[in-house]
Amino acid sequence: MISKKVDLEQLEESKRGHASTYSTRYFTESVPKYKIPKRGMPANAAYQLVKDEVSLDGNPALNLSSFVTTWMEPEVNKLIMENINKNFIDHFQYPQTEVIHERVVNMLGRLFNAPEETTFAGTATIGSSEAIMLGLLAHKWTWKKRRQAEGKPYDKPNIVFGADVHVCWDKFAKYFDVEARIIPMEPDRYTITAETVAERIDDNTICVGAILGTTFTGGADPIKEISALLTEIKETKGWDIPIHVDAASGGFITPFANPELEWDFRLSQVKSINVSGHKYGLVYPGLGWLVFRDQSDPPEDLIFYVNYLGDEMPTYTLNFSRGGAMILAQYYNLLRFGREGYTGIAMNLLENARYLAKRLADSGKFEILNAANLLPIVTAKLKEPVNYTVFDLSHKLRERGWILPAYTLPPNAESIAILRMVVKENFSRDMADMLFDDIMNACEILEGTKTKVIVPRRSVREGHHVT
Repeated sequence: MISKKVDLEQLEESKRGHASTYSTRYFTESVPKYKIPKRGMPANAAYQLVKDEVSLDGNPALNLSSFVTTWMEPEVNKLIMENINKNFIDHFQYPQTEVIHERVVNMLGRLFNAPEETTFAGTATIGSSEAIMLGLLAHKWTWKKRRQAEGKPYDKPNIVFGADVHVCWDKFAKYFDVEARIIPMEPDRYTITAETVAERIDDNTICVGAILGTTFTGGADPIKEISALLTEIKETKGWDIPIHVDAASGGFITPFANPELEWDFRLSQVKSINVSGHKYGLVYPGLGWLVFRDQSDPPEDLIFYVNYLGDEMPTYTLNFSRGGAMILAQYYNLLRFGREGYTGIAMNLLENARYLAKRLADSGKFEILNAANLLPIVTAKLKEPVNYTVFDLSHKLRERGWILPAYTLPPNAESIAILRMVVKENFSRDMADMLFDDIMNACEILEGTKTKVIVPRRSVREGHHVT
């Protein structure tokens, strides 16, 4: 190929060469933040401007606050970018993505031990919040239709759940006009019990919410005991009250690390389960899953059919458009890891979390509320008396880049303030040591026993631990 001379005078300024990151125009003229600029700018300048601003965000690798996946393998990152422009709702245009969606639902239904005699059904969602609302809507509708058929009033539905739930449960109750009968925590009890559920249910209860991996402490409600209670109630009083299990955090840990624990469709009153693919499903946000025990559980009245995308198709979602890339990423992970891989990852997460919990307990400064007993989540409170709080400690650790949330528990345990550490796949044993050292340094500075600048200590071991 022969290249010819280019007349630079005939080119637009942006095409005369590589624009610098910040040319004179961007230093001398203000670019509005809250109005669309009248003029555009070169792509590389826009990129650098945004990149520089988000550099003030926290480091995802040091974010022990969020349950959400912050690292995936290069191969799946490539797969995501190749499919990021696909709208999952366009089944007619992207039929194979819908086929893969069906495969994932089947894998999850079997992972959650749906009985062979049932025809389980499910759907992908933006996250567990949408999945929970869809599941609870189905149970409200089923209760309403049953009350109508019995000639009974259906204007006062209620739902029973604990104060340990994610805020989306409260949103459902308010948005969809359902009385929330919330079981408070107690200073010595951080989950609900079958007894506290029994005190609040009646024939207007549309559902009982049970959590496998609570947001506040990482604990789990006694789902088997609650199911046994509701089975007895069904037999003695005729109230057929379903359980929706919020397994957003635990649904991709417990089946692999603790498969003998009965919390899923092995229990007769468990009718629906949600799980977050973007948590321990190891997929970036946002992806959740909702699985019903049987296809009859979501009432047909709530399923809509549309034909304006090229073919008639059913839809059971709160929104419409959603990316298809994360569904494909979930399928990649299920193929890539298999049961053995997910089990190995889950066990490694638990070991790292328990290691961190033991070091904190052995320091004598903390009382451990949850030492990763079921999930790789560590929650701890300071032993008293101390002249600082977990809020001070959280703030001090932020100076080193660590993001650990500090908060008080819900009523009636609001006097307890704790730190939470969510251990994810990219949190190694070496990082646990570094975090522990920084916590000890921060405590000593807050106690006034140390005044020098925080510096990392030498690892307690020689070499790196297997991540």
